[in-house]
Amino acid sequence: FTKRIQQALLDDEGDVAVHSMKDLPTDPHPMLSMVATPARETVADCLVSPKGTDLDRLPKSARIGTGSRRRAAQLLKQRPDLEVLPIRGNVQTRLEKMRDGQYDAIVLAAAGIERLAMHDLPRSTLSTELMLPAPGQGALAIEVRHDNPIAIQIVSQINDAQSDACTLAERTLLSDLHGGCLAPIAALATITECENELGVSHRIRLVARVLSLDGQDCLESDSSCQIDLQSTRYRDTAIQLGRTVGATLIDQGAKPLIEAGR
Repeated sequence: FTKRIQQALLDDEGDVAVHSMKDLPTDPHPMLSMVATPARETVADCLVSPKGTDLDRLPKSARIGTGSRRRAAQLLKQRPDLEVLPIRGNVQTRLEKMRDGQYDAIVLAAAGIERLAMHDLPRSTLSTELMLPAPGQGALAIEVRHDNPIAIQIVSQINDAQSDACTLAERTLLSDLHGGCLAPIAALATITECENELGVSHRIRLVARVLSLDGQDCLESDSSCQIDLQSTRYRDTAIQLGRTVGATLIDQGAKPLIEAGR
């Protein structure tokens, strides 16, 4: 689906493409540029069930539906007794399968629920300590053609520096691990504001995990550094942070886990 949208840009069927960032390959297309990352939505995942039950209150051996190996591994890390099963289809199809009794609960991205205005959906938000999101989750990626300077100029104005820096750190990590969008890799970058005698400064922190499919092996790395969001070089800082955390995970033995999880 992502490739079809990119092809529409290349065929001049449109001037701007809007992607869910976590679905966009980390290898850039040679004729396209991602010129904007708007303000990010919530990054959380939600456990959706008929009664909005919390994860720790689900019965033993409850059947949980998810199409994500990252989510499955982190669920099993917390609750190895669960029966985590694959599920496919759009949100409405998945909800129907749950209501038909095929699953006791399913896991959905909170951002998707909000964008669909399903505010009354019974659910329990999973903390990021328990369920670290996918790199780029909750963010949009806006792409244009290299040869369209007017689109580049206009679209770049909606770029949010904080969202751009955080998702760039996450996607750099994913690229360095050669994980793709299917491997059990989770990452979240956040930016905090600090006040000192010189004024306000910012610090970016990146936390990442690589897990075995059963969740019993979990490698984690966490690093932070200062970042100047007013400088055009903030992207270099984000990239370097992603590479630092990625290198630490590789040193810990991430590559075999990623290969086993493909």
